[in-house]
Amino acid sequence: MNAELKIKKGEFIVLMAMLSAMVAFSIDAMLPALPDIGRELSPENPNAAQLILTSFVFGMGLGTFFTGPLSDSFGRRPVLYAGCALYIVGAVLAWAAQTLELVLAARVVQGIGIAGPRIASIAITRDLFEGRQMAKIVSIVMMVFALVPAIAPLLGSFIIEFTGWRGIFAAFVVFALMITTWYGMRLGETLPAEARRPFNGAKIVEAMQEMLTYSVVRTVMVVQTLMYGVLFAALSSIQPVYDVTFGRAESFPYWFGLVAILSASASFLNAALVVRIGMQRMTTMALISQVILSSCMILLTFTEISDTVYFACFVVWQFSLFSLAGLTLGNLNAMALEPLGHIAGLAASLLGGISTVFAMLFAVPIGLAFDGTPRPAAIGVFCLTVVALGFMLKLDREPRVRR
Repeated sequence: MNAELKIKKGEFIVLMAMLSAMVAFSIDAMLPALPDIGRELSPENPNAAQLILTSFVFGMGLGTFFTGPLSDSFGRRPVLYAGCALYIVGAVLAWAAQTLELVLAARVVQGIGIAGPRIASIAITRDLFEGRQMAKIVSIVMMVFALVPAIAPLLGSFIIEFTGWRGIFAAFVVFALMITTWYGMRLGETLPAEARRPFNGAKIVEAMQEMLTYSVVRTVMVVQTLMYGVLFAALSSIQPVYDVTFGRAESFPYWFGLVAILSASASFLNAALVVRIGMQRMTTMALISQVILSSCMILLTFTEISDTVYFACFVVWQFSLFSLAGLTLGNLNAMALEPLGHIAGLAASLLGGISTVFAMLFAVPIGLAFDGTPRPAAIGVFCLTVVALGFMLKLDREPRVRR
């Protein structure tokens, strides 16, 4: 432990999990609201409402570029407070917005703000714990965090029922204020002044240049971008499929929660096997499996089968998409940072920001291509995973050196 932890470890874990969970809550709680927002603010093109998800993620990617270096320079508390304040401003603007365009702009602001607590929670844990203790804490945090996507859509549906879709943004404000107040009362600054580093834009450029000299980092950056594209395309498309294709809008939050809980097992499976199998091979195997499953999903969209069987197959495919994240993203991060230990914090911020922002180039068109069936999503996922698999197989033949 690098600094004194003045609250009980159990409380610390829950607090860090809740800070991280702000991201999942801000995305998944919006899913049940998309049809109402589309009908009210974009009646000529209701499907455009799904941009509310990707605009938030885009803003989060932008914020991630700078949040890590800023927290290293000014401390964790100022960056976390500033991020939460910006997040709340974005939520209030979205609540008051009368056009879809203004909601999207407000969601970008919210996304930039959420990068503060998202990165600060990781940095705070790194300040207080190290080695196996840090790994243990992070694992438990992720277990708690995994519960949020399971309940967020259901909670969002309850809020909508009583307050309408604008109430979701009020809930974001309340949640952010509660977590920020809890953090302020129970946990002090964890980065001492003598350990801070001046913010230097030139060092960010230097870090990027160094990252790009490694072929493994370049390759992993592309693959991670494609995997984020798959994840966010899936999140954008799932609610319309439940609603329009299968007529199950009311039960959607329950199905989403069930699949989210089950797919959390992928992280445990990866943790159990990755030491023996290896990060690269584990990721490659997961991609091969998804190429096969997406191919089957595409074929099913052209096949005459009962609605029950069709729906069951879609739920299984949804489970595979969520599981893909647990079987690839952690491994890819570790592979990219392996040669960059001396600039790991800055490299992680750059890698996360680049992957998230550029993933939107794939996720947005796939989501907007929704035609009343899962076919566009299945084709999009198939194409992204095939390309990602090609890069991973190419990596097998490349030496782990700079070039």
